[in-house]
Amino acid sequence: MPVNESDTKQLVQIFNRLFEQSENTLLQMGADEPFYQSAKDNQKAIVFAREDYFSSALHEIAHWTIAGEKRRQLDDFGYWYEPEGRSEAQQKEFEQVEIKPQAIEWLLSLACNHPFHFSADNLSQAIDASEDFKNAVQTQAKNYLVSSLPQRAQLFFEQLKKHYRDGEEVRLLNV
Repeated sequence: MPVNESDTKQLVQIFNRLFEQSENTLLQMGADEPFYQSAKDNQKAIVFAREDYFSSALHEIAHWTIAGEKRRQLDDFGYWYEPEGRSEAQQKEFEQVEIKPQAIEWLLSLACNHPFHFSADNLSQAIDASEDFKNAVQTQAKNYLVSSLPQRAQLFFEQLKKHYRDGEEVRLLNV
């Protein structure tokens, strides 16, 4: 049974139980915009997800799971972000850096029985995710299922499967 968009409390608890001590990182919902705040002044790092959106949390967690140690020391992992209204070339660059995070997000979504939607993140231009992007995300997700996700993503994925699917395997369907 799919989770409800507002059913984020358990997701937060699972993440925080796994990573608060081991990675000094918390997941918090309710932000106006998604954001990663690095640990500062003996405070924990915080993955902020938008409002109470389950999908926003999974997407931000996906970015966090692949960010290396140096990136996790920088707010928003030190990544560039070009706001909506990107040109076609900027959109292609955006899609290239989003392949792995969206592949992880897709697998985390499947582990929770939650729908996944590709994100072009360019709503004002009415640009949908390109077919090339969708295919690249699907290929990357399949590769992760065969070879394994990055360590933190794999740990979270397994806990989500255990909680939401009673350990049932995840199958990836074609786009």
